[in-house]
Amino acid sequence: MSSNQLTDSGQLRHFLTIEGLKQPLLTEIMDRAEQFSGITNRQVKKVPLLRGKTIFNLFFENSTRTRTTFELAAKRLSADVINLNINTSATSKGESLLDTLHNLEAMHSDMFVVRHSQSGAAEFIAQHVAPHVSVINAGDGCHAHPTQAMLDMFTIRRHKQHFPDLRVAIVGDILHSRVARSQIQALSTLGVGEIRVIGPKTILPADTQTLGVHVYHDMAAGLEGVDVVIMLRLQHERMQGALLPSAREYYDCFGLTDEKLKLAKPDAIVMHPGPINRGVEIASTVADGPQSVILEQVTHGIAIRMAVMSMTLGAQSEQQEVQA
Repeated sequence: MSSNQLTDSGQLRHFLTIEGLKQPLLTEIMDRAEQFSGITNRQVKKVPLLRGKTIFNLFFENSTRTRTTFELAAKRLSADVINLNINTSATSKGESLLDTLHNLEAMHSDMFVVRHSQSGAAEFIAQHVAPHVSVINAGDGCHAHPTQAMLDMFTIRRHKQHFPDLRVAIVGDILHSRVARSQIQALSTLGVGEIRVIGPKTILPADTQTLGVHVYHDMAAGLEGVDVVIMLRLQHERMQGALLPSAREYYDCFGLTDEKLKLAKPDAIVMHPGPINRGVEIASTVADGPQSVILEQVTHGIAIRMAVMSMTLGAQSEQQEVQA
């Protein structure tokens, strides 16, 4: 875990990874999100918690859904939001990343939401920002995607409530998935009864079993009796060499169909962090079916990101008051 992710009092200063965080803090994030989830139904979908704060979305890697939900979350907290187009920013004109960050800090920024293709990028930025600036990791390489994991935990809690009783299966490209790593850490911290990972050997990490999960290479055996099925996107852009056969063969073996879903519990929910490759990872009849909560995950992402933003900037404000 980042050495400076928490304040001296144990509050979030940055949100870079799930690793090392304790169960009460994860529960606090979900409880805070529960409070924010009702704002969507109001006529005025805003609260003044972050009025006067300035948040920069620094997306070095494209993601429409994640960036949009972060932007909506910040605006619903009444913050000022700037989406920086990295492709046309100073970093592409020869200025270093740190020079760019320090210039943004000089504009009295309070938070950087960072998405980057390199693992550890958010941690690097957090180590070099001014003391009053918070950093949220919106996905870095194959390393971590903590807010996605937390919105997934929030979605599971909405439907299943008690984590220790659950059996959860994560299916697909574990090797290249920052989401899977963060999900496994969150599920473990929340005390889930059993975590299973299912996929071909070529896209599972060599040390998978050291993560405290049960490994399956057969979809039928892996899905037997599970409460939650989390499908993952194939990360073709991160694959080196031919790790998989044809898309059709992958779908036949590891794609989630109505028939395969019947092996799980009758009330099992189906999740996917998106974007979905229909007919490769999941059948449209399942993705759009009654057990799917995929669109709910997107909705809950706003509330979770509101919770994390309010908690990190709240901790910063408390720290500044102590120092003053």
